Amino acid sequence: MLLGPRRCCVLLMNYYTGGVGGNITRHVSTTNTNKGGYKSCLSLDKIYPNNNNNNNDNIPQPPKNEGLNFSGYIPMDKVEVKYSRSSGPGGQNVNKVNTKVDLRFHLHSADWLSPQLREKLAEKYKGSITGEGYLVVRSDRTRSQQLNLADTLDKLRHMVHNTTITPTQPSYEAVERNRRRHEAAVRERLRQKREHSLTKQGRKEPEYI
Repeated sequence: MLLGPRRCCVLLMNYYTGGVGGNITRHVSTTNTNKGGYKSCLSLDKIYPNNNNNNNDNIPQPPKNEGLNFSGYIPMDKVEVKYSRSSGPGGQNVNKVNTKVDLRFHLHSADWLSPQLREKLAEKYKGSITGEGYLVVRSDRTRSQQLNLADTLDKLRHMVHNTTITPTQPSYEAVERNRRRHEAAVRERLRQKREHSLTKQGRKEPEYI
């Protein structure tokens, strides 16, 4: 059954006031009347009464990097991010939008990295460090600014993780196996060269004495 506008207004008024002559204060938060006045019955403090949004103790703290252990966490407030025109794929989009990402940070003052990691980064990636001591990571892989930013962060994590990997020394059996394979490959290459030389010699015209 369809109701008219007046009937709908009456039903809504009765719902919010608790009936005719009801008190509307039952929908007002008694704990927040001084802060903002009226609070809906569907407000967050009604749905989650035990939740304290102003409590900073529940905020997880970023993990700390100790020694050669790297958690993968990169604080964005400790790095500089700049955007510019890209020379990568994307057509006219890269000529109009700053999609190239340039991420850098001062390596020796990066307190979010352990001293051991900073030392290994400076030793392994000398070509990526400027004269002022900034480690630079760039990306123009895609036509999206956000994807390029994610790519630079992934590159930086990969660089840090590579410094934590200690190369293992090959065993004597592995060295001897590689040496034999190399010698066999050299013998096969020389054999193919001799066969090709004989084939070319057979194509020459015979010499008459």
